[in-house]
Amino acid sequence: MFGNSYGRDERENSSPISEGEEYDVKIEDLGRDGDGITRIEGFVVFVSGAKVGDEVKIKVNSVRRNFGFAEVVE
Repeated sequence: MFGNSYGRDERENSSPISEGEEYDVKIEDLGRDGDGITRIEGFVVFVSGAKVGDEVKIKVNSVRRNFGFAEVVE
């Protein structure tokens, strides 16, 4: 009822990850540019330099509305 100017509730823009945070993940898929793809609570994260099956610690570089970008730290 009291959404922003586009009629959307602010909670729709929240993501389960935060920029600068680190997460332990397993790479599930490969993106078209060769980046690894993982999901954190259903939220898609592209991980540069990762391969399918890798279990790595990542650091989130950027968070967008529907996805994020991260790099391997371990």
